Amino acid sequence: MAADRTRRVLGAQLADGITKGNMWALLSMATAGTAVISFLPSTQPHILTTILGVPESAQGRVVGLLGFAAELAMILSLAWYGALADRFGRRIVVVAGLALCAIGVALFPFAGNTAVLVALRVVFGLGVAAVTAMLSTVAIDYVRTRSRGKSYGLVGVFGGLGAVVAVLLLARLPQIMESRGLAPVEATRLSFLLIAAGIVVLAGLLWLTLAKAGAAPAAEHPPLTRLVREGVVLARDPGVALSYAASFVARADLAIVVGFMTLWITDFAVAQRGMSSAEALARAGSVVAISQTVALVCAPLFGWLGDRMPRQNLVILAQVVAAAAYLSTLLVSDPLGPGMMVVAVLIGVGEIAGITTAGPLLAQQVPAAVRGSAFGVHTLCGAAGIMIVSGLGGVLYDAWRPAGPFVLSGVAGLLVAAFGLAVRSRVRPRADADTVRESMSA
Repeated sequence: MAADRTRRVLGAQLADGITKGNMWALLSMATAGTAVISFLPSTQPHILTTILGVPESAQGRVVGLLGFAAELAMILSLAWYGALADRFGRRIVVVAGLALCAIGVALFPFAGNTAVLVALRVVFGLGVAAVTAMLSTVAIDYVRTRSRGKSYGLVGVFGGLGAVVAVLLLARLPQIMESRGLAPVEATRLSFLLIAAGIVVLAGLLWLTLAKAGAAPAAEHPPLTRLVREGVVLARDPGVALSYAASFVARADLAIVVGFMTLWITDFAVAQRGMSSAEALARAGSVVAISQTVALVCAPLFGWLGDRMPRQNLVILAQVVAAAAYLSTLLVSDPLGPGMMVVAVLIGVGEIAGITTAGPLLAQQVPAAVRGSAFGVHTLCGAAGIMIVSGLGGVLYDAWRPAGPFVLSGVAGLLVAAFGLAVRSRVRPRADADTVRESMSA
């Protein structure tokens, strides 16, 4: 038993009954799952141009609508996945989620109109909700309590690798297929079918390698109405309110980086440089990859800072950094020029700053007994941020300028930072938050 307690994977101490193979399956799921999740939003401009022929002047609104619809589907489904996983097991929810993702990806380039595209984006969104919910759940299941921070960190790092794979490799498949002589539409459809087949293979492998049963006892999953009610009560604490507001902005930031940065670059490359849609998508993938790589590298920095300064101050700093990065897009006139590369680096820092700082603040501000409800509302706030910023950002993209969605996100970040400055002196960590600090020898 003593030997069993010392089993580790990359520093994370495994729970009883969990093998190293199970843990590596989780990390593989984080990489491949995030690659799949990042792939479809990044290729939407290519689909709108190549498959549907949507004019450039309307693409911002369509991208915004797709993001809104997918996030609404995720909100409505998230409350169910936890209960299904507790009753039927984690593996079946993971496999079902990946199956929905595969269906969405396979059929996406065969959509005949925008309405069908929205419906398929909803199907894909339902699959994404299942995969992301199970990533968080299994990351807790597979390790001992004192290693949960390490487990989440590992999932974040491997997920970041997946995002880079998505924009550097998967998004380039249509261009690769075109270079081999296929017509643009056929190249796109074959690429998406190959990726869908890969998702099916991934689902089969995870079915064989993930643990057959959860390593933790089933938890209560409150109804959505109760969850929201408890969340409103918890938000009376200024630290909780600040964390909720930061989540609203941070999740929206992530959505606009993948969706609207790709749209901006591909639109410009096709209209101003005469590139094919597939070539433009590959160039956009390179720029987005820079942003995601910087985010991956900077993630440990903000984790380190979180243990060395008050977490409310770190959230404020993160929001200011992110806002400056997004507002810097106003200075970009050529999204294929070196200035955009600098902005992509800044956005990578700002994006990961917002994502990694809001959760730890919330964890220290809520009683352990209602932490599930608190993080549920935290997720809902993030989903609401994606819906609102995607919708309004799409309108600004078409009616004003391509930097519109980024400016909207930057302004929202400044508002959150101002709120944080107003309440930071009243933020006090709760003694009953049951914060576990690992010893230096862990």
